[in-house]
Amino acid sequence: MTRDWIALDWTTTRRRLWVMRGRDVLEEAVDDGPRPADAASILALVAGRHAGQGVPVIACGPLGPVRDVVPCAPLSGGLWQIDLGDPCVALHAVPGLAQAEPADMMQGDETRVAGFLALNPGWDGVICLTGETSRWVHVSAGEVVSFRSFLSGAILSSLAAGTVLGHWLGAAGVDAGAFSDAVADGLSRPEQMLARLWSAHAAATLQGLPEEAARARILGGLIGAELAATRPFWLGQQLAVMGEGQMPRLYVDALAAQGAPATQADAARMTRQGLIAAWEAITA
Repeated sequence: MTRDWIALDWTTTRRRLWVMRGRDVLEEAVDDGPRPADAASILALVAGRHAGQGVPVIACGPLGPVRDVVPCAPLSGGLWQIDLGDPCVALHAVPGLAQAEPADMMQGDETRVAGFLALNPGWDGVICLTGETSRWVHVSAGEVVSFRSFLSGAILSSLAAGTVLGHWLGAAGVDAGAFSDAVADGLSRPEQMLARLWSAHAAATLQGLPEEAARARILGGLIGAELAATRPFWLGQQLAVMGEGQMPRLYVDALAAQGAPATQADAARMTRQGLIAAWEAITA
């Protein structure tokens, strides 16, 4: 099986790899769980897939430098070559983007933005990327103009793993009405968000609030508070949301309730398309 290159998306919680022939996917693999972004981990993931051919690995994530300062095109700075100590693996990392004021940075999401713009040429608006860090990215004329990052996903993971709220967050569903009410409350009174999270636990414990409603209150409260902080980004803008799992849909629903319709995009596809653009840039 002849392969030209390997696309690699590295995040703090998941690695996604594609063995590529040009733009075509020959193999896809997903590696879940925390893993350090070091040479040994990268080599272990691509082992056997390069078939000793020295094919390039084009990667995004916290692997290279944060080099370009917005406003700029998401892939404007070229690729960063990293020596992994194996002549069969030539790693090229997409540099992250930085923002001077307010201080911010991204490593990986610039590639997803590039993939979205490659598939939607001429698109202007705001892209919300959900995950451990949620990020609101304003793009115009093919450039990232500004962005703002939030630790909403990381806070949610910490609440699920280390607090009594974890019991309710383990529920399978989300009560739509309770979620909508919690989003509205978070938008109107974001300063009450932490108290509202505890209130959801108390209502479920003392008053028999169903698990799906308790989970909806927690998720809606967090997302509502984030929407309150990002109102200048999403109000009156063309919007797109991408991410993994259930969260992108919840963000789309929360925005729709505020009269701000958003398109939901497939994050894995956007990432792969962005890595394809990066690969084509060095092989042109």
